[in-house]
Amino acid sequence: MPTIGLLILSNVFMTIAWYGHLRFPEARLGTVIFASWGIALVEYSLAVPANRIGFQAGLTGGQLKIIQEVVTLVVFAAFAALVLKEPIGWRYVGAFACMAGAVAFMFVGRA
Repeated sequence: MPTIGLLILSNVFMTIAWYGHLRFPEARLGTVIFASWGIALVEYSLAVPANRIGFQAGLTGGQLKIIQEVVTLVVFAAFAALVLKEPIGWRYVGAFACMAGAVAFMFVGRA
């Protein structure tokens, strides 16, 4: 579904905008903020159409939001491991399990 693909791409950009600067602690805060806003513009340009397409395809706002949160957690976990060199431990696994439960509440039994 194009919605999920666009949400994945938008989350990659937003994760870089929010957390990428952590790799550059010497960078000035004003520069980091300006760069992050530029990256976030790309994120918005992907997220807004993703949500519109998903809604028009029959997903509810709540379903779109929970998809977004799951994608966010997956993208951030990959970013944390690959870029920030943080280990993926049991807390990530627990968070994934909780998110799976949230997805079930939003989708199971819906016609």
